[in-house]
Amino acid sequence: MARTIWLAPLFALTLSACVEMHAPRTNGADATSPDSLERVMSRTFTVASFKLESGQVLPDLTLAYETYGRLAPDGRNVILVTHGFTSNHHAAGTYTAADPSAGWWDGLIGPGKAIDTDRYFVVSSNMLGSSFGSTAPASKNPTTGKPYGPDFPTITLSDIVGAQKLLLDGLGVRHLVAVTGPSYGGFQTFQWAVTYPTFMSGIVPVVSALRGSGRNDAVKTLRDRFATDANWNGGWHYERGGIYPTLLQLRIETLERYGQNEVLARTIADPAQRAERIKQLAEGWARRFDPNSMITLLKAAVKYDVERDLGRVRAKALYVLSRTDKLFPSSIAPAVMDKLTRAGVDAKYFEIDTELGHLASGPEWAKWAPTLKEFIAGLEP
Repeated sequence: MARTIWLAPLFALTLSACVEMHAPRTNGADATSPDSLERVMSRTFTVASFKLESGQVLPDLTLAYETYGRLAPDGRNVILVTHGFTSNHHAAGTYTAADPSAGWWDGLIGPGKAIDTDRYFVVSSNMLGSSFGSTAPASKNPTTGKPYGPDFPTITLSDIVGAQKLLLDGLGVRHLVAVTGPSYGGFQTFQWAVTYPTFMSGIVPVVSALRGSGRNDAVKTLRDRFATDANWNGGWHYERGGIYPTLLQLRIETLERYGQNEVLARTIADPAQRAERIKQLAEGWARRFDPNSMITLLKAAVKYDVERDLGRVRAKALYVLSRTDKLFPSSIAPAVMDKLTRAGVDAKYFEIDTELGHLASGPEWAKWAPTLKEFIAGLEP
């Protein structure tokens, strides 16, 4: 059963607010097999009043998150894991026997794995603006009593990592061994390195880049597509039943572009059965994800650019791409590595040799886990 823990007064004063965490338990301690985390539970962290880079203030901030392993007394054995654009913070383990789906990096996170939960306390944070339990456009606007919808404030990658910093402070984290994540999670990883340069020893951005991939007209293109649905109503779709058919088709297209068909081909030979499975995967997402979250996060991605701030980076870097990724092709690696090197960053590059495209880092974990484990080990004093 979930229980509520109030942080010590010192933390409350530091955050200038009353901070609440719903913390059912520390997940890793109850795993019943040596190579998995069982009964992982999602938690939430809430703090009153969060000032955005724009100057606007959110009356309250909630972040959903999971943890694996145990926090060391000095608060310095921590690895932060970040997630992709429309993904979630369920990075490892399983929730219950009735919900056996493992997290997207389950092959990398756990006892004895590359991100070893016997050694490290791993925090997987949902993003501000996402649709999986954090403050977002679907959240209630205290001024109106209704969802923020398209009125949700504009946020940036700096806001996203700033919210995560509050979460880590609240958990008692003093220093990060590393920050890592795929795709949009890689954006966050690079942003962490320039916003809080001395707070982590290493970064591992995966299938990602130094600048946002969205064009300036990308947000308009997405809005226009949503507007083809009769229920869109300028973004105020909540009382009209949402735009499920439009989101479903969009998700199917996204999964196919990311390489989901190639992933499924390893276990499902029939193309028709693979198409049906992709549809099933898309259905759950389309029922939950708010299209206004997509717009909010895409706007932040379009503006994201850390190239001019690379001179601030103090962490060592392991940059990982997939050979067949269509979003962040491996052809960008030389330019990215050159920019990191010129900025004085101690950086290494690894390319996953795979046919699985943008999704490769999860299912192909065995191909790069040794490199990741060696890199993390080299970050410790």
